[in-house]
Amino acid sequence: MKINKAHAFWKGNLKDGNGRMQFEKSDTEFPFSFKSRFEDGVGANPEMLIGSAHAGCFSMAFSNILDGEGFDPKEVKAVASIKLDQVDGGFKIIESHLDVEAKIPDIDDDKFQELATKAKENCPVSQALSAIKITMDAKLKS
Repeated sequence: MKINKAHAFWKGNLKDGNGRMQFEKSDTEFPFSFKSRFEDGVGANPEMLIGSAHAGCFSMAFSNILDGEGFDPKEVKAVASIKLDQVDGGFKIIESHLDVEAKIPDIDDDKFQELATKAKENCPVSQALSAIKITMDAKLKS
């Protein structure tokens, strides 16, 4: 299987320094700093990238599961909220919460919830994040 790489560059100390993150084979850079990670500063942070990975992986896994069950997913929107907290004198990612909205014709809410839960539990990023609490609110849009 393919190996994916991401790069990070940091200059300076933690409080006053800054850096950038970039995916291999991408021209897009994500600047980050102490303020963008721990305060309300402008820029990205590692938790945002983990959240985008989780939301993206879930969306793909859910669409695949739906298709495998004979449903035609028209749209799956997922937002992952990653919670970073102080634990035992350090920082730790403690939770990822998925807010999901999807348009899937001819599915009832019970089956929708069942398959969304299956995707949440089995997408590769959820499995990688298994050390933290993963929750979800999933809504079927008409």
